[in-house]
Formats: sequence, structure tokens, C-alpha cells
Amino acid sequence: MTDQAVATATVAPDAMRRVRRPGALTAGLFVLGGLVLLTGFVSVTQGSRSIGLSEVIDALRQFTAATTDDTVTIELRVPRTILGVLVGAALGVSGAVLQGLTRNALADPSIMGIEAGAALAVVAGITLLGVSGIQLHVVLAFVGALAATALVYAVGSIGREGATPVKMALAGAAITAGLTAVTTGLLLTDLQAQQEYRFWQVGSLAGRYAPIVTGVAPILILGLVVGVLCGRPLNALALGDDAARGLGVSLTRTRIGLFTVVAVLCGAATAACGPIVFVGLVVPHVARAICGPDYRWILPYSLLLGPLLLLGADILGRVIGGDGELQVGIVLGMLGAPFFILLVRYSRLAEL
Repeated sequence: MTDQAVATATVAPDAMRRVRRPGALTAGLFVLGGLVLLTGFVSVTQGSRSIGLSEVIDALRQFTAATTDDTVTIELRVPRTILGVLVGAALGVSGAVLQGLTRNALADPSIMGIEAGAALAVVAGITLLGVSGIQLHVVLAFVGALAATALVYAVGSIGREGATPVKMALAGAAITAGLTAVTTGLLLTDLQAQQEYRFWQVGSLAGRYAPIVTGVAPILILGLVVGVLCGRPLNALALGDDAARGLGVSLTRTRIGLFTVVAVLCGAATAACGPIVFVGLVVPHVARAICGPDYRWILPYSLLLGPLLLLGADILGRVIGGDGELQVGIVLGMLGAPFFILLVRYSRLAEL
């Protein structure tokens, strides 16, 4: 069976017609790429401090450390924008991979315990080890996210059937609840930890300087390259376990590989910015509505839609925040909640 047959074997005729228009879908990717560049430029030029377009262009052409406008542009807004692009892409791709892997249209990276594991590692580092500073928090969060994901997979693999989508979802929910309870217990014993943790917990692109960007960028880029190439195995898994085996897919190796991709992408993103909600849930559905059920298209579309959503929410938070700003995690929570309600209300939007 060809890749095209795998992608369309279980979908409606109108969806198949969308799959068969690679020219239009390719053009759509170029349009989205241009929108990402435009949004990135707006992100660099907009903020609580008013900086003219000419000053921004001058700072990009020739940086002068003695100039406040140049410092704000190059040392604050440019790293923030780059991180927004990478994290948005990572959350979009990981959400699409996870929804295809679990065959659950409401799956979100948080169900794997990634955010809970990262949060526990940060809180434990603050309360038990006296760790402080955002860079060390990033390291702890990444390690905690990977460890929690490994634990979820190990628990979900218990039994003769191995790691089925239902078992993985249940294991993720149970372990997330347990890790969250431990985190809350540690926070109740240490007021200082509560103060430090709340700045990481809200989910934000603000205050993430160049060292954090350069620290997570290689991990995110590698994860994104691998993630976008996962379309074929996800198409096979969409047909069911028996059909995937018939196509020569090793379910165990494929699931381990896909869960590793999700863990790396979400772990690095959560470590750098804190828990960012709804991007991994919303973006794959928008991508699927545009290009149909073929994951060879869903993944690159999610790669570009993620930064659009995240940077757009970040810009909106700066604009409506006045002299301060609303953190991107708060803005996404306000935007994502209505979408989630619509998704539950109109279940046909959630079909994989």
C-alpha cells in the first residue's frame, strides 16, 4: 500500500480531495512562512517601550550597546521572538504527533506528565537544593520533563498489550495528578519557593535572554526536523494497530520513537518558557482543517501555525497590557478556552 493510500484509506471523499492537492498545500506553506516572518518582525518592533521602525532597523543593521533602544531590540526582543518561533513550532508539532500517536483528538502534551514533571523538578531544586536563577531552572525542568515522560511510558507499557493509546492516556493522567500533588506539598512548605516558582509557572517569553535561547535552540531544531519527518508512521498508526503491522510498522519501536520526539520538544519548550497551554491542542486541529488527515502535511502546517499563534498571543499581551504586559500563558488561556469548548461541543471538529 502506498503512502497516499495509507493517508486516505479511512477518510471521507472530501478529505481525500484535499490530500490530492499538493500544489495548493505547498503554496499554503509559503504563505504561512511569510506570515511567520511578518509576525516575527512585528514582535521585534512592538512592546511597552515605544521604538520607531527606523531605530529597530538601525539596531538590526549595527548594534550599539550604549543605546537603550538598541539594547532593548537586540538583547530582549530578538531573543524573545526567536524563542517564540521555536517554542511555538515545537508545541504545534508535538501536539500533532501526540494526537496521531494516541488517536485522541483532545490529546495535549500535558497529558504525558511533561509539564508536571518539569514543575516538580524546578520546585524540588528550589526547595531541596536551593537552586535559583532561570538558567538552572531550565536545566532542571528539561530533566524533569524527560524523566516524567519515561515514567508515563513505562507505566503505560505494563501488560501483555503493551503501550496502547488508552493505557498511555490513563497513565499520563494518573502520574500527572501524583506529580502535581507532590509539587503542591513542597510549595506549601516553602514561601520562597512559591515566589520563585510562580514566575516560571505562568508561561512566558519575557525575560528569556540569549543564553537560554542558544541553550534550547539546538534541541528544539533537532526535534523539529525529526518530528516533521514522522508523517508516514503516523499515517500508518491512524489505520489501527493491525493495519499498521500489516504495513510492516513495528508498533513498539515506532511508539517509543514518537514519544521521545514529543518528550524532547515539549521538555525543552516547557523548560525555557514554563507551561504554555492550548498551542499543542489548537494548532493540529487548525492544520487538519486546512490540509485534511495526511500527517505528511499536518506536521509542516503545525510547524508554522504554532509560531503564528504563540507570537500573536505574545504581541496581543504586550498591546493590551499597557505599560506592563500580560504573559503569553494567560493570553493563550483566554483564547484557548473558548476553542476547547467549541471542540467539545462540535465533536466532528475533533475527528482524526
